[in-house]
Amino acid sequence: MKAVIATQSGPAARVLSIREIPTPEPQAGEVRVRIATSGINPSDVKRRNVAPAGSPLEYPEIIPHSDGAGTIDAVGANVPAHRLGERVWIYNAQWQRPFGTAAEYCVVPSALAVPLPANIGFAEAASFGIPALTAYHAIHIDGPVSGLTLLVQGGAGAVAFYAIQFAKAAGATVIATVSSPEKAAYARRAGADHTIDYKTEDRAARVAAFTDGRKVDRIIEVDVAANALTYPDLLAEHGKAVVYGSGSPTAVIPASFIRWSTTLQFFIVYRLCELQRAAAIAGIDVMLRANVLDHGDVRRFAFDRVVEAHEAVESGSFGNVILDVVPE
Repeated sequence: MKAVIATQSGPAARVLSIREIPTPEPQAGEVRVRIATSGINPSDVKRRNVAPAGSPLEYPEIIPHSDGAGTIDAVGANVPAHRLGERVWIYNAQWQRPFGTAAEYCVVPSALAVPLPANIGFAEAASFGIPALTAYHAIHIDGPVSGLTLLVQGGAGAVAFYAIQFAKAAGATVIATVSSPEKAAYARRAGADHTIDYKTEDRAARVAAFTDGRKVDRIIEVDVAANALTYPDLLAEHGKAVVYGSGSPTAVIPASFIRWSTTLQFFIVYRLCELQRAAAIAGIDVMLRANVLDHGDVRRFAFDRVVEAHEAVESGSFGNVILDVVPE
């Protein structure tokens, strides 16, 4: 099979190559998926750049990307035969494993291949694993949000675009921060009630105006290192920031969090427990079958343009970036 291979860290053009390697066979409890689309997320780019250029990766060879979609074409022992031919979306394919979805075939534990409703295409499904699962859990991590006001940071990001929709479906009011008029329009497309351009507007003043001075109940945070110092001006008493990302390995936390009983809740989508994953998958599936989710802009790249696709993610352009591996 053809696969994208990396053996060391560094720029995509230097370290990513396409090679022919043996097609894997599923072992007990596993399925093999003929990959149609492979999703590329910021974490895939970060993993390639986690060490100085030229440094070895965590495995001698890796096939990148955790997200993807396709059709099960082989099953291992203890996997029901009826799964053969099933259209699925994949998550966590390359988490603590060397071989992800940037290949014609990918073998994963059966539970990581989720049945895909017939009304959803593979292009959209390649963005469910990290963006949609992260977004759903971030919104529902602490019970109902109906009647609450949420501030979703980076409102044009792939996670945020879904988070806005999940929050609105659950009855919340949503304010989204953005960095341009184009991204403001994109966040409003997802359903944001209000947007704040953090480059040109005062976040605290705008939040106060939108909430009649009460501030927000919860922040959905993509970069805690950049934004934690702003929380005292944004979060109401007993407010919570749900943190799924950071642009820096360290963050400064204001001591005033004690005074206002502020809660910080951290999580990473790869380490959700079985119950959390099941709840998120079930919630997403309901909305997929009802055909009420907007999956945002999708930038599609042919398989042999994987370097350009990685560079598109690194450029910070909004929307989802996918590789077309084996078209449906």
